[in-house]
Amino acid sequence: MIVIGGSGHAKVIVDILMLNGVEVERIVDANPRYEEIFGIPVEQMGDKTGLPAAVPTVIAIGSNRVRKRIAQEHAANYGTAVHPAATVSRYSTLGAGTVVMANAVVNPDAVVGRHCIINTGAVVDHDCVLEDFVHISPKAVLPGKVTVREGAHIGAGAALLPGISVGKWATVGAGAVVVRDVPDYAVVVGNPAKPINFNDPSEYPD
Repeated sequence: MIVIGGSGHAKVIVDILMLNGVEVERIVDANPRYEEIFGIPVEQMGDKTGLPAAVPTVIAIGSNRVRKRIAQEHAANYGTAVHPAATVSRYSTLGAGTVVMANAVVNPDAVVGRHCIINTGAVVDHDCVLEDFVHISPKAVLPGKVTVREGAHIGAGAALLPGISVGKWATVGAGAVVVRDVPDYAVVVGNPAKPINFNDPSEYPD
């Protein structure tokens, strides 16, 4: 598999691939300060870097915004990476490019979009819908029938009530308890979670 990204998040993805016996053929990153991961050199990635269609690729970058930009700029055969210690129901769906970390749970009839991150110990329960480029941070809990729109970020340890909807490119702060729907681009924190700001829509890709 080819890994795009050379930071700490990429280390986790490379480790997952190795635990699954997947050969990491290349690691590429546009930032020259990343040199190697577990002895594998990080190659410089330019705008025209070729990604062979025959080799599955994963974008190992935590920023939802950057993952979307790279996915738009680089056509590739995007695959998934699931930690052996994760629990993913055979009745759930994972989109291309999605990664699931150690001890995360994805329960039946959950639908996870493309290039999502289900981070360490996070729970995505039955009938949840996660659109593309979503990041569910460590230990966050999404009970049944939660919808998370494109690009939203759920912070570490956050908890949502069943049936809640989180708007596109919204941010739910770490430890927040979300008891009502979150508008697009909103930044919500606290218990109960309340908006404190709104992300600038112009900063997010179409």
